[in-house]
Amino acid sequence: MTKKNAIDGFVPRRPGSRIGGLESVKHSKPLDGVELGRAKATSDRLQPAKMQETNLGVVGDDISESLKNIDTNLDEPGKKGKKGRKKRGPLSKKRRIIKWSIIAVIVILLGIGGWILYRGMMATGNIFQGNIFDIIQNKPLKQDANGRSNILVVGTSQDDPGHEAGYLTDSIMVVSVDQNNKNAYMVSIPRDLEVEYGQACLTGYSGKINVYYSCVGGGAGNVDADRKALDKTGDFIGGILGLDIQYGVNVNYTVMRELVKAIDGITVTIESRDPRGQMDSNFDWKCGVGDYKVSYSEVLKRCPPSGHYIDYPNGPVKLDAEHALYLAQARGDKAPTYGFEQSNFDREKNQQKIVKAIREKAMSAGVLADPSKVTAIIDALGNNFRTTFEAAEVRTLISLAQDIKDQDIKSISLIDGDNPVMNGNAQPSAGLYQYGAIRALIKKKLSSNPVVREEAKVVVMNGSGTVGVAQTEADKLTAQGFTISSVENAPNTKYKDVTVYQIGSGKTATKEKLESMYGVTVLTTKAPAVASGTNFVVIIGKDSSASSN
Repeated sequence: MTKKNAIDGFVPRRPGSRIGGLESVKHSKPLDGVELGRAKATSDRLQPAKMQETNLGVVGDDISESLKNIDTNLDEPGKKGKKGRKKRGPLSKKRRIIKWSIIAVIVILLGIGGWILYRGMMATGNIFQGNIFDIIQNKPLKQDANGRSNILVVGTSQDDPGHEAGYLTDSIMVVSVDQNNKNAYMVSIPRDLEVEYGQACLTGYSGKINVYYSCVGGGAGNVDADRKALDKTGDFIGGILGLDIQYGVNVNYTVMRELVKAIDGITVTIESRDPRGQMDSNFDWKCGVGDYKVSYSEVLKRCPPSGHYIDYPNGPVKLDAEHALYLAQARGDKAPTYGFEQSNFDREKNQQKIVKAIREKAMSAGVLADPSKVTAIIDALGNNFRTTFEAAEVRTLISLAQDIKDQDIKSISLIDGDNPVMNGNAQPSAGLYQYGAIRALIKKKLSSNPVVREEAKVVVMNGSGTVGVAQTEADKLTAQGFTISSVENAPNTKYKDVTVYQIGSGKTATKEKLESMYGVTVLTTKAPAVASGTNFVVIIGKDSSASSN
């Protein structure tokens, strides 16, 4: 019988034959070790079967030969198969170790990542409102009319054992963020500011502002109650500052302590008016002062160089968690002390420096790359941090923390500058409950109008001879955000049109705005005599039809 071209011991089946058609196979006797077409394996190899040629075109010797070839290809590494592909041999011990080491590392990394993700999601439920799975979203923050997101931050000490009046807010701060232009402003509210509560609190219907948060249910440890209190306190303080405050945050001592500890300390710069720096003896009990069992030499050993727990020279200083916590409280209210002449205002400046230092350190690559630090930060925040942010806004917050540079985070002082809006007793300069000047200052600092932010001093003069022209124009300029320092008569009435002078340089936004409004070129030649500090002089002429409208 003539065979057709065989491949690996098999020949093409005949036309019309059926695959698996065992009923057409006729045996003279049962095959050795084969029942219903299945071969029985012996000694790890298939034994060749003696088969007669059937209508399937299969011959026993051909099958045996094919199986031998397959067995040889598998067992003899280095030899090439039918298609010329080299077969791999077993891995060496060294290669196996490398392989499993890599797999182990990948598994560990995935496990750490999963653990951090789990901890983060659990913490998110305590910190943020909404479904924790909303964290995958990137929802923009709510904004006010100036495109800014305003966040109230209150610090409490109810978690500090033995702390007197722990229900009071030790710090009150508003952080205003521009998520489009990537900048931020911080303004601190003196805790001793006298306010009218609008309801009965522990001190009556009026008293210090640091009572209000607890008065409306904050700081009790209940997440929902804390969030409601943050909303109410934000509305209350927003009324004082003239701000729409969209978010609230409550930070307690544990957050501050654990957060600084998790990032291995922070560095702040002491900037005191006293050449010695800043020292507050109020916390010297941390050194053993007052304990008769602790000698003076031991006090010096615990708190070098002079036995005071808060004692720093001017310049950069490294702070651990405890020192950062107590520097944030220091205000020089117990002798001996120095460097805290402005009491609460000096404390607020240090608090703002500490906040900036924590943000800068927490966002550094070294911290974010360390899983232990990340989980420590998550734990510190998750157990003690309360906010009114939504989970869907988390990614936006993280992005802003990364994008806003340190130099673009500025402070607004209520007591510095030529016209401080608060006096040394932490009350409005205009009088008790008079917040108008405070609101005007905040409005200028946070305005989206560059003319408002520049605060260029403008003198408006009447050069027309018509009574009231200069005052009318000054009112119009004020409505557009210009700072009018005075309204006067020009030296003469020879002016026909509007003439604008600039004294000094800079204030480019104001210059460009005046040129645009009046259709003139601002002159830098000698201007009429005006008060020192004036930046621009606007003279309204008799034939002028120009107007700031």
